[in-house]
Amino acid sequence: MVSRALTLPYRQIWEDSLTIFWRDWLDLRGRVWQVVASGLVAPLIYIVAFGVGLGGSLRAEALADVAGSTAAGSYLRFILPGMVALSAMTISFAGTTFSICGSRLFTKSFEELLLLPVHPLALHLGKVLAGIARGLLTALGVLAVGVLGTGAWGLLHPLALLVLLLDCAVFAGIGVIAGLKVPSLESVGVLTNFLITPMSFLGATFFDPSQLPGYLQVLVYCLPLSYASIGMRAAAYQPPAQFPWYTVAVLAGLATLLALVGAYLFSHQQD
Repeated sequence: MVSRALTLPYRQIWEDSLTIFWRDWLDLRGRVWQVVASGLVAPLIYIVAFGVGLGGSLRAEALADVAGSTAAGSYLRFILPGMVALSAMTISFAGTTFSICGSRLFTKSFEELLLLPVHPLALHLGKVLAGIARGLLTALGVLAVGVLGTGAWGLLHPLALLVLLLDCAVFAGIGVIAGLKVPSLESVGVLTNFLITPMSFLGATFFDPSQLPGYLQVLVYCLPLSYASIGMRAAAYQPPAQFPWYTVAVLAGLATLLALVGAYLFSHQQD
């Protein structure tokens, strides 16, 4: 009886989270192709410009051990996992933030969500699940293009997909917190410029962090995207015995911490 009583609140939170998610999914499913298409633009440009253009002019033998290829093809394969993680980050964050901001600041329907008789953690998790769905829709599109174009089938490894899922969860969690706190849509643009854009280029997507000076490695390893890029790259191209499990631990820890912060903010939100 005691164990059943302890599990009931968590089961109820999960069921309420799915209800919140379904509410957002009903709105999202009519725009699935729009979300996927808009999210594919930037990653595909990066792949063509850096992977094909720049990679074709580089001597990429140093990356061959990591990317599972040789010569010019190495760099394209090297950045591909990071491109998938990058697309998941961008859409999970932006889609979640703008969704909450729109209901808070324009449609004024956010108050209805706050009045629901559900646990604040369920509100946070429901919004995060919607953000994960947005991120996965785009990331899987980039993944399909990359796998078919380069033959990097290792990107479909379960560990790579686990890291991708955690990547979406972390940045959807950041998006929920940003959506609850920013006072205007202009503030979202500022936050994107100072957080998401630098992380896109410094998050171990285009380079191997171990090749950097020590003080720059500290900066790179402070960025959540770095762990997603490193984890996906290792899962795709290296033996399972060499997989850096710390990437999963860091991303899972961040997602849990963000869930606690998000639940606290929901419980104290006043709109």
